[in-house]
Amino acid sequence: MKAVVLVGGEGTRLRPLTLSIPKQMLPIVEQAMLERVLGQLARYGVDEAVLSLGYLPDAFMKAYPDGMAAGVRLSYAVEPEPLDTAGAIRFAALQLGVEETFVVVNGDVLTDMDLGALLAFHRAQGAEGTISLHPVDDPSAFGVVPTDESGRVRAFVEKPRPGEAPTNLINAGTYVLEPSTLDRIPGGRRVSIERETFPAMVTDGRLFALADAAYWLDTGTPASYLGAHWDLLEGRRPGPPAPGARTAGTGVWVLGVPDVEAGGEVRGPALLGDGALVRAGAVVDRAVVGHDCIVGPGARIERSVLLPGAVVDVGATVTGSIVGPGAQVGARSEVRPVSVLGVGAVVDAGAVLTGERVPP
Repeated sequence: MKAVVLVGGEGTRLRPLTLSIPKQMLPIVEQAMLERVLGQLARYGVDEAVLSLGYLPDAFMKAYPDGMAAGVRLSYAVEPEPLDTAGAIRFAALQLGVEETFVVVNGDVLTDMDLGALLAFHRAQGAEGTISLHPVDDPSAFGVVPTDESGRVRAFVEKPRPGEAPTNLINAGTYVLEPSTLDRIPGGRRVSIERETFPAMVTDGRLFALADAAYWLDTGTPASYLGAHWDLLEGRRPGPPAPGARTAGTGVWVLGVPDVEAGGEVRGPALLGDGALVRAGAVVDRAVVGHDCIVGPGARIERSVLLPGAVVDVGATVTGSIVGPGAQVGARSEVRPVSVLGVGAVVDAGAVLTGERVPP
């Protein structure tokens, strides 16, 4: 089965991390977000995917030079200009040579939804398109999808005002589509699937939807990006938090060969990547310390993510924040929630940051 994976967005809410790294290539507990998405597809028989690219496309090609990721064969469709959701799907699907039922997913959404059940429902209904739905407490920031008793979509309401949503079931960003859907999307311009294509399919009675209450997370903000890590470490998603991870104490996971010096302390749930070093007197408390990171003497890392190669110097504190690859947190400085440090960013010794974005 073939899939289109939408990865063209700029990830503006996660800047400055995404100034040089596409959002979908950011690691979630030491595995690229994209690989987690593809791995979920592979479990349901998807063996070929085209990445719909726009922003920093070379990063994806460089990461997978053999054209394989998570057991899925990859091809690449680089938009010549922004085409919006439907336009991107059409452009990528045509390049992939789609001739039968295919799947579309957003590359920044992590989910354990039952794709097999969605496919079976799609076929049973004879649908042209089927949307996976997810219940949320506040649907006002999403596309809301009311259906009739058979699952036929009655309307497609994009971001209703608070308190005015006809249902709490939102568009979860996974679609099963027939090739005929592509004929509905004009070429050569921006086309929104939520505002143009889906409403046209509703008018024709050809769009269905199925709710699934399984795990679902849009990782687009610093808070939700951090949350994706805690969901794995704290067991809200089943299994080891990363491929190859092994336990090294209560709630503590390791990859490869990290080192905790005598007097250093790691409190779970936490993960240490290969080559990570926790110096004497340092405390890692409910955090991810990526590969080749250094946590200096007396430093404290709490409910934060250190991406590969980050250094936190002596006596510094990082709380509820994201420290980008190769970034350096100076001695006795404090990085407070929710701060985001870009690739190679530097925090001066003794500085105090609260909710700040630090570019490279």
